Amino acid sequence: MYGHLEYYPAGDHKEGEMRKVYEWVGGKYLGEIPEAPHTYTVHGNMNEYQLTIGESTFGGISQLASQDGAIIDYGSLIYITLQRAKTAREAITLMDQLVNQYGYASDGESFSISDGNEVWYMEIIGKGNHEKGAVWVAVKVPDGYVTAHANQARIRTFPLNDRENCLYAEDVISFAKTIGIYPADSPDEEFPFSDAYNPVTFSGARFCELRVWSFFNKVVPGMDQYLDYVRGDNLENRMPLWVKPEKKLSLNNVLNYMRDHYENTEFDMTKDLGAQAFEMPYRFFPLTWDVNGKQYHHERAVSVFYTFFNYVAQTRSWLPPEIGGILWFGVDDTSSSCHFPLY
Repeated sequence: MYGHLEYYPAGDHKEGEMRKVYEWVGGKYLGEIPEAPHTYTVHGNMNEYQLTIGESTFGGISQLASQDGAIIDYGSLIYITLQRAKTAREAITLMDQLVNQYGYASDGESFSISDGNEVWYMEIIGKGNHEKGAVWVAVKVPDGYVTAHANQARIRTFPLNDRENCLYAEDVISFAKTIGIYPADSPDEEFPFSDAYNPVTFSGARFCELRVWSFFNKVVPGMDQYLDYVRGDNLENRMPLWVKPEKKLSLNNVLNYMRDHYENTEFDMTKDLGAQAFEMPYRFFPLTWDVNGKQYHHERAVSVFYTFFNYVAQTRSWLPPEIGGILWFGVDDTSSSCHFPLY
């Protein structure tokens, strides 16, 4: 997967033509589904209409980790959707249709879904072997705000009657009640998606949410109020889903934020014992280890040495699609990547 860059040319397909589906990471053959009559060009994680989909894996509760006979894994879900949808809203609808029709062959995922006009944040988890499909919530990021996700589900309560800004699987709450992870007599409007499907732990806070905190900390003041949370000391002090930066972010701002090793914070990886004489921010495996019955850990930075590839998607709705969408692509670790534009 190192330096992996997907490319699918646009195409017209005959009735009855099938698309083979392979597990994105492992390459295992999962099955086949009917081709769409017409598919769009995809380069990397962006298509010809500037639709872009990125992801991070959060896993979720173990009873929902696998689904026998499922065909659509998270990677296939991204690239099949990019071939068939033009907007973020279309993408969300199509992703729901695909996993419900063909089953969801991955565990919990967070998706960033954007086009030239809107950005949505979606969290999805399969139904395990209880039934085919998945449950999910997607919320639109307000204009002028930024969000982030880094391997921990973050959506808690969400509006049930605001389809302009929130979409969700019709059974996202009832399914949780059915399998016993949300009390049957609790009100729907108080249902917290992440608390039910991916309860935060010390690891989720320290190794995942700390990465989100570091980004937020660079663009808004006052993030020290969540230090006890990202240290893993107070798991109730959850951060907001999004924040409003003090100033507009540039492309270079975002590229630089991705190179972060918690410099100039109490988690600074160039200053702790593992940095040694050369202030090296890299930590090799394992992330945690035991010595004399006591557990220790490294920090897990935004930029890590085992990155396959990275990118920043730049979408500009006021320009023609041919030049409006640019995928700034880099291979390997974000801290040492040179990025080149893909149109």
